[in-house]
Amino acid sequence: MPHIHPKTTPIYQTSVFAFEDLNELEQYFGQPGQSYMYTRYGNPNTDELAQEVNKLESGAGGVVTSSGMSAILAAVLALCKAGDHVLCAEEIYGGSSTLLTQELTRIGIEVTYVPNEALYTLGAHVQPNTRLLLAETMSNPLLQVLDVAKLAEETRQQGIKLVIDNTFATPVLTQPLALGADVVIHSVTKYLSGHSDVTAGVVICRTTEDVQRVQKVKMVYGLNLSPFEAWLAARGLKTLRLRMKQHSSNALAMAAYLQQHPKVEKVWYPGLEEHPQHELAKRQGRGLFGGMLSFRIRDDREVVNRFMKALPTIPFAPSLAGVNTSISYPLGTSHRALSPEQQQKLGITAGVIRFSVGIEEPEELLKELETALAAV
Repeated sequence: MPHIHPKTTPIYQTSVFAFEDLNELEQYFGQPGQSYMYTRYGNPNTDELAQEVNKLESGAGGVVTSSGMSAILAAVLALCKAGDHVLCAEEIYGGSSTLLTQELTRIGIEVTYVPNEALYTLGAHVQPNTRLLLAETMSNPLLQVLDVAKLAEETRQQGIKLVIDNTFATPVLTQPLALGADVVIHSVTKYLSGHSDVTAGVVICRTTEDVQRVQKVKMVYGLNLSPFEAWLAARGLKTLRLRMKQHSSNALAMAAYLQQHPKVEKVWYPGLEEHPQHELAKRQGRGLFGGMLSFRIRDDREVVNRFMKALPTIPFAPSLAGVNTSISYPLGTSHRALSPEQQQKLGITAGVIRFSVGIEEPEELLKELETALAAV
């Protein structure tokens, strides 16, 4: 049979790998990473994806998981045990909040939410058993931008790990590990794969020791990703830089249009000069501000419904980061598990709409907005 040199890694759609003999089996256990045995432990496709994201994030290594949620779970379980305490930024993805407060508390991990104004002075919240702070580079859905370097300095002084969800920013804008974070997580489902056809996650660590712990958790808990999903995600990753530039320029155009519209009460987008962290976002994001924006029209569900229905082609699809623009409603989807008091405190009201801006021609998107706002 001739030697085959594929330009693209083929799909290793197999659950198990064969050994020549007992010597090869011993080599597998004696020299980890040199061969494969079982896809839950490792697979060429998942390894390729982990390595490529790790390169982008400049880490010591990465571990691919079955979803963004399992990436958060793997990171927390790798660093914590029963009896430990976790700090979490108050403004965070609703799914992360649900995982921490409804599930991890059941297995003995204590959780405290830190208000935005106290994130850089954690002393009052840190306990002797505190292990980490979980936060997002850009918060979901109101796009608060965190100063990762400042946060890393504070967590270092407090003797705890900093875990950053970098899904909204991506390593094209921000590399949290380079700014001092200990662990970075992504929902690969979103920008990294980029085409709304993969569910996956990844954890990247600054130290080899943490990578090994995450790998162990992934393997033992069965949080692994399938080879085909990993192959698709690695394929999507190749265009990440190009996509992020177009997502960002389109989102800035939409934010500027919405900001001047009389029916729009508020716009949250770091690229607008009025955004409270605009200068930080500009510096930390290398002049790009990402493809996510939120805005508020009148706090009336019927008004929101009319707006959604009047969009000619943009779908109401409660996820984000696809090549096609989509709309989401945080109060009814990502943050519906929060109490009304929590929602109100964060500013997630009935009129808040989140846009995941795609890579279409900007003129098409502005025309859609004009049509929908005319119906409000």
